[in-house]
Amino acid sequence: MRISLLILLLALAPVGQSLASGGPLGIDHRLHYDNSGIWKRSNQKALMYGSIVGIGAGALALGDGSELGDTFWRSVDAMVITGIGTQGLKYAFGRERPSQTNDPNRFFKHGQSFPSGEVAALSAAVTPFIARYGDDHPAVYALALLPAYDAVARVKVRGHWQSDVLASAVIGTGIGIWASRRDSPLIVGWLPGGFSVGYVHHFKP
Repeated sequence: MRISLLILLLALAPVGQSLASGGPLGIDHRLHYDNSGIWKRSNQKALMYGSIVGIGAGALALGDGSELGDTFWRSVDAMVITGIGTQGLKYAFGRERPSQTNDPNRFFKHGQSFPSGEVAALSAAVTPFIARYGDDHPAVYALALLPAYDAVARVKVRGHWQSDVLASAVIGTGIGIWASRRDSPLIVGWLPGGFSVGYVHHFKP
């Protein structure tokens, strides 16, 4: 729970700059469009693709034979499942993006604003590392800044509403916690040989 609260607070603080106007939580409104500096869409994409490559490479390089490798594989599980789930929710809710309308209540149209797949995926990716190492190495909690940054950036470029990114952080964090608590990584068990050399997971956050 504290992981999700940290991500939510970090994501919400910078985007609550003007009066709320609608949406399911009553907090959704367009911000002034800003696709410059650190908020540029290209930086958001670099973070997302870099995270995918980094997590995948770490999982393949380390296998499931060490604590760190096991954590990488749990992060893979969380990102993949989150990606599938959020895409399904996009089709189900059909919410239009702020770039398409100034009305945050336009659900069940032809949009894909809810939820944010990127924010959810980044939240899912960092949660297994925070869950595994956060208590012993508090600096690991700084990883929560990655989805928080992306949440703010997605709102600034009008890719998502505030409630989109907040819900996405909850979804991704929840799936990340689920992946952390499994007896063993899910996807690694489907691979030839399992990429496993007998590491046994005993962590129960």
